Amino acid sequence: MSLRAAWSASPMPALIVPAALGAELAAAMRAELERVTYTRCALLDRGSYDYVDAPKLAALDVLAGVATEVTGRPLAVAASRVLRLRPGDYLLTRHDRVHDDRPIELALDLSAAPVAGAEVHWRHRGQVYFTMPTVPGTLAIVERGPTVMCNHTYVSKRWANASVVRLMVLLRPEHG
Repeated sequence: MSLRAAWSASPMPALIVPAALGAELAAAMRAELERVTYTRCALLDRGSYDYVDAPKLAALDVLAGVATEVTGRPLAVAASRVLRLRPGDYLLTRHDRVHDDRPIELALDLSAAPVAGAEVHWRHRGQVYFTMPTVPGTLAIVERGPTVMCNHTYVSKRWANASVVRLMVLLRPEHG
């Protein structure tokens, strides 16, 4: 079954594209992101993580093109953010925004190595219906809507050197 057929067949469209990004390109993107200044968010009732809003990455348009092919909808980047989670970090669903217009959300794992248990959960009416593990190069494509929220699970302090890096991209219909 093609990715578009799998997308179209789902009542709550969401899918994972394994190895969507090669190790060399992911390493280059990580290196590029290490040169920017991250902002720390430490609102314990919402999340603890580092972020960069609207990173200037050439891959953003390529990712929008991949999502356009999979969904069959012409899409353009509306917002992007890089998240970096280290041991003890997380993002709760109460930190997330509700979207009424059904945009597409992309999550691209740029981590250097897998981190057990550090997942992204998309929830429909509070219940997890789709999960993305921390596997470098993995791309998740998820349709958001008024009943869908997202959280990033706790990165265990057992993994002292863990660093989870994710590019989150919100796509909306392309106009023009």
